[in-house]
Amino acid sequence: MNEDTALITGAARRIGRKIAVTLADEGVNVVIHYRSSEEEAKELHDRLLELEVEAPLLQADLRKKSDLDRVIPEAAEKAGKIDYLVNNAAVFPSGDLEELEFKELVSNIRINSWAPFYLARSFLKRSDRGKIVNLLDTRVAGYDWDHAGYYFSKVLLARMTKMMALKFAPEFTVTGVAPGLITPPPGLDEEYLKERMDRVPLKKHGEEEEVARAVVYLLKSSFVTGQILYVDGGRNLLHELEG
Repeated sequence: MNEDTALITGAARRIGRKIAVTLADEGVNVVIHYRSSEEEAKELHDRLLELEVEAPLLQADLRKKSDLDRVIPEAAEKAGKIDYLVNNAAVFPSGDLEELEFKELVSNIRINSWAPFYLARSFLKRSDRGKIVNLLDTRVAGYDWDHAGYYFSKVLLARMTKMMALKFAPEFTVTGVAPGLITPPPGLDEEYLKERMDRVPLKKHGEEEEVARAVVYLLKSSFVTGQILYVDGGRNLLHELEG
C-alpha cells in the first residue's frame, strides 16, 4: 500500500481519525476531509506528517452540491492521485418512527447515503481503478427505533454498496464496514458502552482500532467486493431474533 493515497471523509475525529492514522502506519498518504473540525484536522495533519506520509487538508460541506462536486477533483489535485475512498462522514440524530418528518429523512440521506454514492461515482469517473469502503452500522442487519432517519439512510447505503460493487467491477471494489458498540455517541461517555455490553454476544465493546483494521483489510484485498464486514462482537446475529 506504500505510496497509495486515501481520501477519508470526516477524518478529523473519532473512527475517521483512527482509520487515517492506521492507514498512515501502512504508508498510505491521506487526504483529510473535514467540515467544521478544523483544529482537529490540523492536529491530525501534524500527526500524519510524523508518520512520514502526505496529509493534505480538504474542507467541504457534503450537504452542498457545489462542495460535493469539488471534493474528488480537489483531493486528486492536492495529492496527485486518489487510490482509495473511505466514506466515513455521517450524522446520527435521534428521532423515532412516529415523529420522523420528511425533512429529517432527507437530511440523513443527504449525508449518510447520497454523499457517499455521489463521491464514489465521481471517483469512478476520474480514475481507472480504485477501492471504496463505506462505513455502515450493525443496525442495518436489524432495526433502530430511536434513530429512524439515520437507520433508513444507512440501510440505503448498504444496498448502494452492493449495487455499486456489481456496477463498478472489475476496475473498482466496493465494500462496507459495519461497526457495532465501539464509541459512545457525541456527548456521552464510557458508561454508555458499559450499559450495553450485555446486548453483545462477546459481552464487551470494541475499539476504534478494530474498525480501522477492517478497513485496511478490505483496501488490501484484491478478491473481495460487495461484502459488508460486521465489526460488532456478533451483535448483528441477534437483530433478527429481537425484531
